[in-house]
Amino acid sequence: MYDSDMHGLLQRNILSDVMKRLQTNPAVALLGARQVGKSTLAEMVIETFPDALYLDLERPSDLNKLSDAEGFFQQFQDQMICLDEIQRMPELFAILRSVIDRNKRNAQFLLLGSASRELIRQSSESLAGRIAYLEVTPFTRTETGTFAINRLWLQGGYPRSLLSADNESSFQWREDYIRTFLERDIPQLGFHIPANTLGRFWRMLAHSHAQTLNASRLADSMGVSANTIRKYIDLLEQTFVVRALQPWSGNTKKRLVKAPKVYIRDSGLLHALQGIESMQQLFAHPVYGASYEGFMIENLLTALPRWQASYYRTSNGAEVDLVLEKAGKTIAIEIKASTSPKMSKGNWSAFDSLQADACYVVAPVDSTYPLNDKVKVLNLDAAIDVISQVSP
Repeated sequence: MYDSDMHGLLQRNILSDVMKRLQTNPAVALLGARQVGKSTLAEMVIETFPDALYLDLERPSDLNKLSDAEGFFQQFQDQMICLDEIQRMPELFAILRSVIDRNKRNAQFLLLGSASRELIRQSSESLAGRIAYLEVTPFTRTETGTFAINRLWLQGGYPRSLLSADNESSFQWREDYIRTFLERDIPQLGFHIPANTLGRFWRMLAHSHAQTLNASRLADSMGVSANTIRKYIDLLEQTFVVRALQPWSGNTKKRLVKAPKVYIRDSGLLHALQGIESMQQLFAHPVYGASYEGFMIENLLTALPRWQASYYRTSNGAEVDLVLEKAGKTIAIEIKASTSPKMSKGNWSAFDSLQADACYVVAPVDSTYPLNDKVKVLNLDAAIDVISQVSP
C-alpha cells in the first residue's frame, strides 16, 4: 500500500532550484535513480506552465509522436516540453540543440533521466552552455520533518518505500525495486551484465558498506578482474545507487589511504540488501554503525551540495568520516551512532592533522555541546544548519 495523501504533505527542496534554472536556461535536466520522484517533481513544475507538454519515452504512443521529432518540436515551439527517460533516445540531443538555438528562449525543455552516464555525455556534446543539471535524490531529513528520523533511516527515502503503510510493505517494495533494477533497468540502459552477477556484487558491497574499497578482494570473490569490479562500481554510481567517496588529497606529510569508501546511497536499499526489516533487527546487526554513517553522509551531502566531500584516513590509523571543503574553508566531521559518542585516538589525530576551520561529531544527541574548545557534538539538523551558515 502506498499512502498518496501523505505524499502530498512532503515538499521537495529542489523544486525552487528547478524553477530558478528554467528562468535562466533553455533546458534543465533532472537526473536521479528510478522511482525517486522525478516525474512527480516534473508534474509540480508543469503546473506553473499551463501549456506544457509531457512525453514519457517509455510509452509507445509518446514515442510515436517523436517519429518526426523536429516537426513535433516546431509545432509546439511556444510550449515547454518535458521528456521523461530521455536517455532512451540519445539521438534527440542534436535536434534539441537546433531547436533551442532557433527559439532563443529559456524554459524550452525539462529533461528527466534515470542514469547519468549517457545523458551527461550526449547532452554535454550537444547542449553545452544551454542546459543546467540537477540531481533528484530520495527524500532526506530536511524534507521529512514530520517523520521520525528512524523511519527514514530504516526505510530509506524512496517515496513508495517511505510512505508505505508498514515495515512489511516497505521492505517488499524495496526487494521488488532491487529485482526490477537488475532485471529490467540495467539491460534497458544498454549494459549486458547478468542480473545474478550484478545482484551478487551489489549485496557484497552492502556487506562492506562504508569500508574502503578492496577491488582485488572483491575480484577474487567474484572471479573477475579488479578492473571489472571498478566498472561495476562505476555503473552503480552512474545509476545513483552507490556512492564512492574519494579520499582527501590535501597537502600533508602523512601517508594517506588512496582507495575510495563505498556506500549504498539509500539506507532503505542497504537494509533490504542485508535482509533487515525492522529497527530491532537494525540495532542488533553488525552494519548498524556503518548504516548510520552512510545515512548521515547522504543527508549532509544532499543538503550541502556546493561543498566538495572526501574522507580522511592515514596508514597509521588516523581517520575522520567526512571532510567538506569550499572556497578555502575546511570542515571535518566524525559520525557516531551513539547518544554518548566516544572519540578514538585516530579521530583526534585526524582532527589535529587536518587543521580544519571547524570540527564536529555528528551523533543522535538532543542538543549541541562541546567536547573541547575545538570540537562540538551535534545532531544532523544542527550540523546542516551550522554548516549552511558558513561564509566562503
